[in-house]
Amino acid sequence: MKALILLPLGVIGPWQWVIIALVIILLFGGKKIPELMRGLGKGMKEFKKGMNDVENDIKEIDADLNSTAKTPEKIEKIEDNKQK
Repeated sequence: MKALILLPLGVIGPWQWVIIALVIILLFGGKKIPELMRGLGKGMKEFKKGMNDVENDIKEIDADLNSTAKTPEKIEKIEDNKQK
């Protein structure tokens, strides 16, 4: 197993992960951990949904901008329609 490198903390190896897990179990207890993980999962799901919504909004705006008149001929036709 490769160690995870975090700049301010140094190298976190497998024994450090075991200690972190034990501290979490001691702090929250075995019954609270599934609730915490469920809440974390829901939060991540909502975050991804929000990111997808923003990405879809950007795509819609881009499509709207690309569909607008860009050539003088189209601009003239649009202006003619507005004047009528």
